[in-house]
Amino acid sequence: MLEELVVLLDEAGHEIGTAPKLIVHDTNTALHLAFSCHVLNPAGDVLVTRRALAKKTWPGVWTNSFCGHPLPDEPMTEAITRRARFELGLEVTDLAVTLPDFRYRAVDSSGIVENEICPVYLARADADPVPNPDEVMEFAWVDPATLQRAVRDAPWAFSPWLGLQLAELTSFDA
Repeated sequence: MLEELVVLLDEAGHEIGTAPKLIVHDTNTALHLAFSCHVLNPAGDVLVTRRALAKKTWPGVWTNSFCGHPLPDEPMTEAITRRARFELGLEVTDLAVTLPDFRYRAVDSSGIVENEICPVYLARADADPVPNPDEVMEFAWVDPATLQRAVRDAPWAFSPWLGLQLAELTSFDA
């Protein structure tokens, strides 16, 4: 298997190179390109996932449906489709960017830093996920208002990027 690379960015968001995904996340993580995706089912519920305990950053916390990094020169929609299949065994449709300029930096309890320009997408799925256990240990479909309340009431149980995204999202309508 080829080494997976992430796209490094300068402060203005311009590509400046690549780095191996396995080593880019540390206590001084370089700014890089990523994405987040929130998946909705036909009932309008949003999929939340609990990160596997083996994850390098924020193990065991609840988060948005899935996240990832586009490969160099990979269109964002292809990266999202690839990651949905890998992480959740899920086919997603109706991809729409909802927060194109989302950016955050956060430090987890081990000192590992996330430092990403991370456009946020909405997507739809008609089936339940079949999670990759190396990525996801649990999932739930929840009403968006219930998710908002849960993140507000117990922010420590959720990824920091989910809380920041929910603060900016005005709705889950794609």
